[in-house]
Amino acid sequence: MAETPETRENLDPRQAGAGLDVSDADLWFVDQVLPLEAALMQFLLHNWRNKNDIEDLLQDVYVRVYEAALKQIPESTKPFVFTTARNLLINRVRRERIIPIEAVAEWETLNVAKDEPGADRVLMARDELARLQVALERLPPRCREAILLRRIEGLSRREIATRMGISEYTVAEYLTRAMCAIADILYGEPADLGRKS
Repeated sequence: MAETPETRENLDPRQAGAGLDVSDADLWFVDQVLPLEAALMQFLLHNWRNKNDIEDLLQDVYVRVYEAALKQIPESTKPFVFTTARNLLINRVRRERIIPIEAVAEWETLNVAKDEPGADRVLMARDELARLQVALERLPPRCREAILLRRIEGLSRREIATRMGISEYTVAEYLTRAMCAIADILYGEPADLGRKS
C-alpha cells in the first residue's frame, strides 16, 4: 500500500522499529516529546541549581532523545524522556564534580575535610618559615644566591652557572653546601659556614 498523507497520520512510528526514517522520528518527536516540554522544564528547574543552564540542558535532552528515536522509538515516551533528563543531570554532576549544596541540610553533614589548615598548623608553618629565613640569611652570599635561584626561581644548574658566571661544578658545590647548612641550622647542630665565597 502506498503511503499518503492520510495513511502517514495513522502510522505508529513504533511499528517501524530499527528501520525508522527521519520523518517517522520527526513525527514521533513532535507528537509525543514536545508536549512534555513544560513538565520537563519544571523537572530541570527543580533539579539543577544554575537556572542559566536550563535551556541548554533542555536542548541536550532533546538531542539525546531524538538520536535514540532514530534507532528505535521507545514504547513509553514520558518515562524515557525523564530518564534521559535525569541521566544527563547525573552525568553533568559527575563531570563537573559538583556537590549541590541544596542537597544537604548542613555542610558539616557531608563529612568532608576542610581545605584550610587549623590554627596550630598555621602557627607551625609561620615558625618554620621564620626559621628558614634566618637560615638563609646566615648562608654565605654566593651559596644563598645559588639556592634562591634553584629553589625559588626554579633555574637549572646550567642556568645558574650562566647567571652567576661560574662553572656548573661550582654551582653544585654551592647548592650542596647551602642545603647542608640549612638542614643543620633547622634540624641539627649549627653548620660550619667558615668558608666564604
